[in-house]
Amino acid sequence: MENKIYLYGASGHCKVIIDILQSNNQQIEAILDDNPRENSIFNIPIVHTMDCKDFLDKSMIISIGDNLIRKKIVKKVNTTFLSAIHPSAIVSPYSEIGEGTVVMAGVIINAATTIGAHCIINSGAVIEHDCEIHDFVHISPNVAMAGDIIVEKGTHIGIGASVIQGIKIGKWAVIGAGTVVIEDVPDYAVVVGNPGKIIKYKENKSNE
Repeated sequence: MENKIYLYGASGHCKVIIDILQSNNQQIEAILDDNPRENSIFNIPIVHTMDCKDFLDKSMIISIGDNLIRKKIVKKVNTTFLSAIHPSAIVSPYSEIGEGTVVMAGVIINAATTIGAHCIINSGAVIEHDCEIHDFVHISPNVAMAGDIIVEKGTHIGIGASVIQGIKIGKWAVIGAGTVVIEDVPDYAVVVGNPGKIIKYKENKSNE
């Protein structure tokens, strides 16, 4: 496997991943995109995916913020997925980070926490000890998660939300910005407010 890295998705999220990789002195060869609107990002070429099938067996990170889209791309791309951790993040050596996961600047991940594959742990988020974060989860900037929390597949926790210890949040749920979660959250629920309340349920589009 080559040391050069390919990103899939020419998005704003892609720009942050570029910054992380370059901070770690890692080389990005190209950005793949299904519908490119630009020719490059930060002087890194954007290549239409229809024209670069030979790139898809290379080292890659999916640089798209939408959890469901990341999941769909993983199913169709045959490649080795890498994780990316910003050098300013504090990640316990007793934690685990899955393939394709991105850990951004200022994040703290404490001991005995497990982060699944293709997650986004966004800027300044704090994840305490013994948490279990499943695949395709997005933890937004400045989220505060106490110890012993489970977040199941595909859930999005919005910016500045807080989750007390021992909570279980189901799959493909949405926790709104600034929400304070003090009760377990069922699958597909949308929760907002302080304290957090269910306002509706999402349609299941995950094909699980």
